Amino acid sequence: MNIVERAKAPTPKFFRILRSIGMALLAISGSIIAAPVALPIAVVSVAGYAALAGGVISVISQITVDDKTNRERAITNRLKKDNQNLPRDGIK
Repeated sequence: MNIVERAKAPTPKFFRILRSIGMALLAISGSIIAAPVALPIAVVSVAGYAALAGGVISVISQITVDDKTNRERAITNRLKKDNQNLPRDGIK
């Protein structure tokens, strides 16, 4: 399974929640970093680390796939592929 298939595959509920938390963390820290007012260096530095953590959490959560659904999809694809090679006139 390549990275594109993993990103398109269904994500378990826990990781969907975790992905949303990561995206919120990324958005909040991004707005702190881009604030038009002068903020203390420590606040901006912590916001940078929070943005990094939020991005990593979101990416890892997105490429986590539901194993049960993935197995069912693989079986269905294999059956479709096997049925393509069967003779259509009923003669074996």
